[in-house]
Amino acid sequence: MDLQDQLDRLPEDVADELSRYHFDRPRFERLAARLRASEPTDNRVRGAVTAPTAGDVRFLPEAGSPDYARCEARGLEALARGEVALIVLAGGMATRMGGVVKGLVEALPGRTFLDQRLAEVDAMTRRTGRPLPLWLMTSSATDADLRRTLGARLDGERVATFPQQLSLRLRPDGKLFLDARGRPSLHAPGHGDLVDALRESGLLRRFVAQGGRVVMVTNIDNLGATVDAAIVGFHLEHGSPVTCEVVDKVGSDRGGIPVRVDGRRVILEEFRLPAGFDPAEVRVFNTNTFLFDARALAALDLEWTFFFVTKDVEGIPAVQFERLIGEVTSQLDTVFLHVPRHGVESRFLPAKDPNELAARQSEIAAVAHARGIL
Repeated sequence: MDLQDQLDRLPEDVADELSRYHFDRPRFERLAARLRASEPTDNRVRGAVTAPTAGDVRFLPEAGSPDYARCEARGLEALARGEVALIVLAGGMATRMGGVVKGLVEALPGRTFLDQRLAEVDAMTRRTGRPLPLWLMTSSATDADLRRTLGARLDGERVATFPQQLSLRLRPDGKLFLDARGRPSLHAPGHGDLVDALRESGLLRRFVAQGGRVVMVTNIDNLGATVDAAIVGFHLEHGSPVTCEVVDKVGSDRGGIPVRVDGRRVILEEFRLPAGFDPAEVRVFNTNTFLFDARALAALDLEWTFFFVTKDVEGIPAVQFERLIGEVTSQLDTVFLHVPRHGVESRFLPAKDPNELAARQSEIAAVAHARGIL
C-alpha cells in the first residue's frame, strides 16, 4: 500500500484529530516524496556563513543610566497603552519528568510553570494598570489540560490558547510509521508552527487592529524570560522587526547561534551549519526568546524550511518534519540582544528534567521575588 492509500485509510479518530489540528496533507506528501527520492536531507543551510561581526550582539544600556531609563520609560508607556502581548510556547510534554504537560509541572513548591506565567502577567498588570495579554501556543497533547486548568481565566483575548499543527511520522522508506499497535504515530511539527497557528487563531490580527505593536515569545519553562519594560523599550528604539535574546555559552552548551548568512544576521541551529564552520567560534547562543514587531509578524509570508529529523520511537527509527521559529530571522531584520544568565537578572533559567529544575528552584524563586511576581 502506498502513502496516498495509507492516508486515505487512516483510522477515523486519527483523521479527525489531524483535521482538528490543521494537518497539511499536500505539504506532507511533498516532503514524503523528497524522502522517498533520497533527496539531500542534511538540513544544512545554503550560502556563505560567517561569525557575527563586531556590534551584531548588542547590550542593554547600563541599569541606572539615562539611556536605560529612557528605554524603560518607553517600554512602560507601550505596556500601559496595551501595545504588548506575551506568547508562551506551551505545546511540550515533560517527557523527562514523567510524560506530563510541561506547563502543569511544579516549578516551585505548590506553583506550576503556568501559575508563574499567570502571576507574571498579573504583576505587570498591577504595575502598568493595563492587562497584559497572555497567549499560550498549545498542542494536541497539552491543549485540553491547559484549557481546563485555566478555567474562568480563559477569555479568548486577555488569556487565550491557540493550538499548533499536527503531523505524522514516516518510516525511512517514506511510508507511514506505525507503532506497536499498528497505529499511525502523531507529532507536533515544532515551534515554527507559531506564525501559521497565530494567524489561524485571529489573535494577532485583532491585536494589531487595536494598536498592538510588540509580541514577546518565549518557552513556558524558562521563567527567567519575563516581560521587561527596558527590553521592550530597547526593541522599539532600535526599529528592527526582531529582537533575539542570546546568552553566553557555558561548558558544553549547544543551541541556535547568531551568525551571518550571505551578510544577513540570522539564528542557525548547529545542525544547519556548513561542515567547515566551527560553532565554538560563536560564544553565545539563542535562548528561544524573541520580541517581534506585531505588524511584521502578521504580514510575514515565509516559505518555511521543514527539517528531516530522525527519532527513535519504540526502538525503531522514524522520520518527522519540523520547522523552527528562529527561521523568521532569515526574512525579518534581527538584532541580537545579550542578556544575563546568572543571578536575579538572569533571563535564562530552563528546566528540562527533575535534576535541572531542582538545581534552579532557588534561582527561579529569587528572580520571581526580585521582579514582583512572588
